[in-house]
This record gives sequence, structure tokens and C-alpha cells, in this order.
Amino acid sequence: MTQTLETTREPTSTIAPLNPEHVALLEQEGLSLKSLTPIGVEIYGADVRKKLPEPAIKALEAEMANRGFIVFKHQPGLSPEELINACKWWGGREIHSTHGVHPATPGRNRHIFRCSNDGRQGILGVGPQWHNDGSFEAATFSHSAYYMARAPENGGGTHFAHQGAAFDALPPEKQAFWQRLVSVNSASSVTHPVVHSHPISGRKSVWLHLGMTGAVIERLPEEGLTLEELKTLPAPAGRFRLLDEAAMKALFNDYNDLLNDSFKLGYGIRYEYDTGDLLFIDNWAVAHRASPEAHLPAEQQGLRIMDRVTIKAPRNLAPHFGLPQYINMAGPHPFNKDGVWQAGGVGFRWKDDIRMQN
Repeated sequence: MTQTLETTREPTSTIAPLNPEHVALLEQEGLSLKSLTPIGVEIYGADVRKKLPEPAIKALEAEMANRGFIVFKHQPGLSPEELINACKWWGGREIHSTHGVHPATPGRNRHIFRCSNDGRQGILGVGPQWHNDGSFEAATFSHSAYYMARAPENGGGTHFAHQGAAFDALPPEKQAFWQRLVSVNSASSVTHPVVHSHPISGRKSVWLHLGMTGAVIERLPEEGLTLEELKTLPAPAGRFRLLDEAAMKALFNDYNDLLNDSFKLGYGIRYEYDTGDLLFIDNWAVAHRASPEAHLPAEQQGLRIMDRVTIKAPRNLAPHFGLPQYINMAGPHPFNKDGVWQAGGVGFRWKDDIRMQN
């Protein structure tokens, strides 16, 4: 279970194309869609200051689930209220904010997380490693918005990897192993499945926070029981173990490699923004990270200013196997004493030469 991922795989992308019915419906609203390769959709002709009809919103929400993200092009000068109102189209139709407010945030609005490569303009160094927003929450954000208030002249985009297609790219033995795993957040003690079924697309999708995971629990297989049968058993009747240091390092490196490989295997994209782009992700369908260029000084790249808004999920991302949504990381080690059980703002250090800030 600790072998590394294969590195010679051919592209095996399983990204769904745009749904023709959705395209036709959205064209009736005056929108045109450009399918990006291999994931994502750009949308032209919209003005997000005006709410779209509900069928159009549902169609776009489905496209986000299937293709990871959408980008409303040419939306310059959005006010904080206009940005936030457009964010309420998705998921639980509410904003879910957990961050601090930078002094340069427009209107000091508590729902806007302002990022920049200039500390006077926003928070520095956000999101250098693969992650999903709000992994420390039980109802981790269903969607996130990234509004590029000012795009840098010399590049500084975001990398996205589709987590359903990533699961499909795993060898069968790792698919089976990962589906028996549940992560525990090192800071909040919340638990999430390492593989979940997406609520809109139905796709099995991987999920792991590389910077704030303090433990991973495996539901050990039992002869004669399928994975689905294991999920129905109550936790006390099940057999569990904590992954030890070697198994944790193998899992985290495999996950990082799996998402890094997305660019060559057809389920990841390095997206560069234009000023005025409003990008929405399905946060249960894609992982993301800031490109290295996004963190380079403004004097080198040009000034980058991005406003992020996070959106409430309609339900919790609940663990399998009867495990509780929270397991106290400040408490004693459960299951086995040789497993990793590490509390704190930064979780298990699976690699020494990268920053774990997310």
C-alpha cells in the first residue's frame, strides 16, 4: 500500500464535455460558452449584476460539477455587494466566511478575502499547495469565487485539477485503499472521506488537505464484505487503524503526484486570468493551488489583486464507516499507538522542502 504512483501512464481524461442542452438553454439567455481544454468553461455575454434565471443557474452549477469551474469574462468594477450577490446563486445560497479582513479589502467587507502579491494590497502567500477551501469545516464550502480585480502583467494564475478524473486515474488497488480512508483535520478535528461521491455529478472524487491533516484512519477490509457493506457498519463494530508515518508519507506524496500529473494526463489546467474575470469553482469537484508566479513580487510580475468569497454547502462532507464528524485531536490516540496523531495549525509534515500554508 506504500508503493508510489506509476509515472508512465498515458492520458486517460474522463472529463465530461459540455452538455448540449445546457448550452442551448444558456444561449437563450444571451450567453456564449467556450469549453477550455481539458477542464473549465469560459462564459461571454453575461453581466453578473443581473441574476440569471434559476434554470440557467442550475445548468451552470452542473457544468461546474462536471468540468470543475466556470469563468464569467469581462466583469470589471464589481462592488462588494455585486460580487457577493452573484456568489449566492450557488450551493447553499449563503456566504460562509471564516477568514480575517485585510485593511485594503473593499469596504472592509467581512465576506471578502483579499489576496495579493503586495502586502499593502492583500494577504500574501495564500494557497501554494494543492487544497480545497474550507477543509477545516464539516460543511466545507460547496463553491468559491475568485474575482481578479487586477491581473498581473506577467502571469500569476491558478492551477486546477479535477478530483473525479483524478480518482479514475488511480490504479485499482489504490482506488480500493483510498476509499477506506478518512482524514482528520489537525486544526479543527473535523473528519472527511478521502474519496466521496460528488452530490451533483455522482462521481467518486478524491479529497485530502495536504497542509492541515493530522491523521488518516483506515477501515480495514473484512473477508466477504464489500466496501459498501463496510460503510453501513457502526463504528464500534468496525476494525480501524491509524496510518503510520511511512503510510502517511506515501499517501500524501501519491496525492500530490496525482494532482501534479493532471496537466499531462488531461484533468488539470494552469489558468491565467484577465482583469475582471469572475471564476467560480465547485469546491467538491476540483482542487486548486496558486501558481508559483502568483507569489512573486509585484515589481517582477505586476500587481495582482484577487478577492475570494466562499459559499455555504447544503450539507456536510461526512465520513464513512459510522465514524463521527469530529474526533478530538487534542485527545488520546484512538485505535493503534504507532499511528500518526498530530494536532495543530500545520498538520503532518509529509515533505520538508515545501511550505504548508493553505
